[in-house]
Amino acid sequence: MIKVTRDQFRRMAEKAWLQVPEELRARVENLQILIEDEPTARDYELNEVPDNEDLFGLFEGMALTDSNIGEGYRMPNVIRIFQWPHEEVCDTLEELEEEVRRTMHHEVAHHFGIDDDRLEEIGAY
Repeated sequence: MIKVTRDQFRRMAEKAWLQVPEELRARVENLQILIEDEPTARDYELNEVPDNEDLFGLFEGMALTDSNIGEGYRMPNVIRIFQWPHEEVCDTLEELEEEVRRTMHHEVAHHFGIDDDRLEEIGAY
């Protein structure tokens, strides 16, 4: 287990965001990224994640592949990255940075409409 300040964790998340390929970042629309302490019991329930599994991040909203150009304004999609679960499974700063990068890229993939099955299929895990 490793502990870092919120500012350190936020910087790791920013670095992870900048490691998303530029051609993808340029296509991101209407997205907010939040850093939170931990997921709620409701987060586990709504996303059908067993209590004994870690939840590092969540994508909430409508994937770009599902949105309609003529639908007008809609609330932004949200990526929530949870600090405490990351810290619990990592022993070094390097491990923590890598896990945050992996989580960020995973959630950004959901923003683009790539589901968990496809991520597994292409070896993203």
